[in-house]
Amino acid sequence: MHVAFVHRRGFGQFAALAEHLGANGHDVSLICETVDRRLPSVRVIRHRVEPGPRADEMMARHLGIPDHHVRIGHRVAETFDSMARHGERPDIVIGHIGWGSMMFVKDVLPQVPAIGYCEFFYRAEGADVGFAPDDNPDADTRKRLRLRNIAQLLSLDAIDGGISPTYWQKSLYPAAAQNRIAVCHEGVDTQRFRPDLNATLKLPDGRVLKAGDPPIITFVARDLEPYRGFPQALEAAAKVIRKNPDALFVFVGGDGVSYGNPPPGGGSWKDALLAAHDIPPDRILFPGPIAHDLLRKLYQISTAHIYLTYPFVLSWSVIEAMACGALVIGSDTAPVKEVIRSGQNGLLVPFYDTDALAETILRVLHEPGDFLPMRLAARKTIERRFRLIDCISRQKSLINSVLRAG
Repeated sequence: MHVAFVHRRGFGQFAALAEHLGANGHDVSLICETVDRRLPSVRVIRHRVEPGPRADEMMARHLGIPDHHVRIGHRVAETFDSMARHGERPDIVIGHIGWGSMMFVKDVLPQVPAIGYCEFFYRAEGADVGFAPDDNPDADTRKRLRLRNIAQLLSLDAIDGGISPTYWQKSLYPAAAQNRIAVCHEGVDTQRFRPDLNATLKLPDGRVLKAGDPPIITFVARDLEPYRGFPQALEAAAKVIRKNPDALFVFVGGDGVSYGNPPPGGGSWKDALLAAHDIPPDRILFPGPIAHDLLRKLYQISTAHIYLTYPFVLSWSVIEAMACGALVIGSDTAPVKEVIRSGQNGLLVPFYDTDALAETILRVLHEPGDFLPMRLAARKTIERRFRLIDCISRQKSLINSVLRAG
């Protein structure tokens, strides 16, 4: 079987499935603009990178992103058309529908089944936009959000079915499309991400960290920014350190902006917010982005792991942290509540209540042993719902069912 994956920026959510299929004798291709890594037995086919949308005039502001998505869709369609003419037509196509990549696949491969990865459908209410107290989307913003969904709507109309990683993310899609979207997370390797009481982490300055010595509070995001609650986590850290000066906070993430806007005046959110808080520099670490193996060790030695997010895409980091038995203190937002039941397998606090976050952290630091049952329950949650081998099995079942349906 020849399976073709489509994703703008490398393997993304398809990495584990693609590697599994390639290792088990299937012909696997990746169609992309850029590639983040190479996988054994997987052929990478890059199409031309389209320049991004313009935003210098009203029409460009509204139609720039849809136009960009259409151009990306044309590049992917051209790639598949060329493959088909050279006798390399895939048996099934699986691709992310968010950037237009899947928009014209069925026009050049009408007899080839196609499955779309449905990650996030933009809305002016009930998700990330309008969540912040000072965010009141005007009519212009609402129009642009609606137009931003054009590629997804056209793709959903054409493809044979979709897959979404969580039930909440699926619920954002139009009701008429939801019965064609299956829910299956891409999974986490619970053999690799597992508790380790003997884990240690060596810092660049030579210090070696281990669980409880000192008590370590972790925070992980692609970038340290408001969408993932960095301002609230940093403010809570300052409050905790005033009452427990032994606590060490480790904030992992870049200085850029993956979602939302940069701080007023530019620069990074980290620099802008640190100036507003008096935090002893030896009680807070900013290692930047770190390797996955080091992240795993950080989760394993964490006394408490902070995970805050707008109503947005659920991060891999919280799933990996729970798999390592970390005690997650999360925001009571919809994506997190789907995974964490407060008081059972973790703790939830209001996203903007930094006093509640600080007091919860202090409670955990005071009696960490009291929360061992929650750590064990967190691990069991991931083993039951997100274990990699089970998620791959469900994904393969979905592929087979679509192939049988023709």
